[in-house]
Amino acid sequence: QMQLVESGGGLVQTGGSLRLSCAGNGFTLDDYAVGWFRQAPGKEREGVVCVSGVVRGEEGSIYYYDRSVKDRFTISSDYGKNTVYLQMDSLKPEDTAVYYCAADQGSCIGEFYTWGQGTQVTVSS
Repeated sequence: QMQLVESGGGLVQTGGSLRLSCAGNGFTLDDYAVGWFRQAPGKEREGVVCVSGVVRGEEGSIYYYDRSVKDRFTISSDYGKNTVYLQMDSLKPEDTAVYYCAADQGSCIGEFYTWGQGTQVTVSS
């Protein structure tokens, strides 16, 4: 059974940092595009950033759904740990949301069918 487990959320002050982790169970993440998404209270879920899978030994490409976070959020992977990370720096109150990771065997612009349970990020002002 394919599962994704997020961790690393919490409460942080404005300007602080958090690193979220997305661990894969039952499948290997390097075969998949893995994206980070978030849903703020009262808003629809939106994409943040994605990394595509490894192809012929080449690292995947990174695609920012939300280019406004590009200077503050960084996606990375440690496939030896079967984990994808989201490093979030200079956090703002508007970053407050439940953050989800998702995996798709296609590309970062495909439909994601495997989702984690989410981890809450709260940024206090």
